[in-house]
Amino acid sequence: MNKEYETVIGLEVHVELATKTKIFCSCSTAFGSAPNTHTCPVCTGMPGSLPVLNKKVVEYAIAVGLATGCEINQYSKFDRKNYFYPDNPQNYQISQLYLPICHDGGIEIETQAGTKMIGIHEIHMEEDAGKLIHDDWEEVSLVDYNRSGVPLIEIVSEPDMRSAEEVIAYLDKLRMIIQYLGASDCKMQEGSMRADVNLSVRKLGSKEFGTRTEMKNIGSFKAIARAIEAEKARQIDLLESGESVVQETRRWNDEQGYSYAMRSKEDAQDYRYFPEPDLVPIEVSDQWLQKIRGRQPELRDQKYKRYVEQYGLPAYDAQILTSAKKLADLFEEAVKLCEKPKKVSNWLMGETMRLMKEHSMDPEDIAFSPVNLAKLIVLADAGTINGTVAKEVFEQVFANDIDPDQYVEQKGLKTVNDEDALRKTIAQIIEDNPKSVEDYHNGKEKAIGFLVGQTMKAMKGKANPGMVNQILKELL
Repeated sequence: MNKEYETVIGLEVHVELATKTKIFCSCSTAFGSAPNTHTCPVCTGMPGSLPVLNKKVVEYAIAVGLATGCEINQYSKFDRKNYFYPDNPQNYQISQLYLPICHDGGIEIETQAGTKMIGIHEIHMEEDAGKLIHDDWEEVSLVDYNRSGVPLIEIVSEPDMRSAEEVIAYLDKLRMIIQYLGASDCKMQEGSMRADVNLSVRKLGSKEFGTRTEMKNIGSFKAIARAIEAEKARQIDLLESGESVVQETRRWNDEQGYSYAMRSKEDAQDYRYFPEPDLVPIEVSDQWLQKIRGRQPELRDQKYKRYVEQYGLPAYDAQILTSAKKLADLFEEAVKLCEKPKKVSNWLMGETMRLMKEHSMDPEDIAFSPVNLAKLIVLADAGTINGTVAKEVFEQVFANDIDPDQYVEQKGLKTVNDEDALRKTIAQIIEDNPKSVEDYHNGKEKAIGFLVGQTMKAMKGKANPGMVNQILKELL
């Protein structure tokens, strides 16, 4: 890659908000329903239907603005953005151009190069479009208007990023903030977080921006990183061969690893924006703003520091546990119940992560309750069940959220601490394995491991391992 060039990247991130109903009507926003079942005259753009603003959308937008250090416009308006596309039923989109709800913020990111502030130009509210489904077999395109009117915020960054690594760090931080606020689940695979990448290249040291292209709606962090590298290389190749970069919108094909032009890039005048005549301006009172500010939760950065200071967790544990709100909530609730922070951390970072990986799950998909995790930790810590049994029980907790107390009782899994019963079993194991006994007496320490294993097998895994070791060494 040519080292004489610098990449300049800005992002437009669209986030579907976690409201139960759409931005301007009472249709459901639930994902995955049958096509065109969550629609009404408003969100399908029927003549004469009138939008009514969902108050929760404004509150979520302000909450995200406050969490990203933005100024809040206490007087803001909606505008009509006119464009013609089959999945846009009104032939316009209600958005905000002139007076967006939030502006001039920024978030700090961390990469291998250190920390850096990425500016946020604005955050505005708008409605989502429908979705086209292309049927290659029938050679037709079908339209589903379930998504039409789902509330969005668009977070427009400053062109402050210089690499794919910075872009991913910014998106990751943004996603975490929004998930902690409960404003969206930010599931890229379901389209509730989508990023448009504006990218240009320029000679190192140059202050002038190059001609930018925009790549639309890229669906995963990995695809975004690949698209950035490919577009950077494409633009440098053009400039090196004496050609110029055309300002245009491009579509990234992640499977084939290349982008292609969709249309020439529009500027604001191409959309013929004008004030939305069917909606009054939004006036956010000081009291309303204070109320939203007072509801702001503890975000990841503060939580991380608190876990290290309050619970004495290693920095690594605190980093992993706060990486998803679901994990942090589970951790805190379980600690309240059993007061064993390091043990809770170990179970979440060990067995929970292992099973999540095995089942290809996200932290948000975890279904077990902190109550049952705390109960399991208490049982294991008290020696009521041994480590092997505890893992077996946890698999049931993870899969079916069973009550560990009841499960251990019903299945007869309590640790056997009866010394006489253990002595009899161990004596029999020693008698049945003279070769291992001889090996042990000849200095082969590993031989005792085999005898412990045989004892545990005979006791169906329920013996106290410490007691087994102690009695074995004594009898040997």
